[in-house]
Formats: sequence, structure tokens, C-alpha cells
Amino acid sequence: MNDELLRRAKKLATDTDRSLTRVIEDALRETLQRSSGDLRPRSVRLTTFGSGGARKGVDLDSGRRLRDLMDLDETTLPRPDDPD
Repeated sequence: MNDELLRRAKKLATDTDRSLTRVIEDALRETLQRSSGDLRPRSVRLTTFGSGGARKGVDLDSGRRLRDLMDLDETTLPRPDDPD
């Protein structure tokens, strides 16, 4: 493998908190999908519960913050019905 390509892949893995193997698999999967002509994104059906919206304290625009929250113990997250 080209040294520069490997260096960039390792950096991407670190920056996105994935293994190098995962980065390579994702790139290969994307390339194969593109070459098959199937560029349509998969449809995903999400089931929601409650009154809608994100839980208090959750910023859906920040992937890093979401990962941090997912690492927390469930008991440390603010409850939706807690006062500010």
C-alpha cells in the first residue's frame, strides 16, 4: 500500500475513532457500491418514543458530543422531565 495513502487512512481512523480496518472496509464498501451503479442511499425507518425531539442536553449536530454522551452511564444523563 502507498505510504502516503496509509498515513492518511491512519489519521482518518484516529480522527473518526475507528480502527484502520474499519476505515479500509468502509472505503472498499463505498467504492464497490459506486462501481455497481447503486448510489441510492438506503432508506432507514426510525422508531421514536415520547413527545419528540432530542433528550435535554443532547446536541444532534455534534458527533463528538454524541459519542461522549453515549459513553456516559445512563444514570448520569439528564432526564427529559428534569427542571433546568
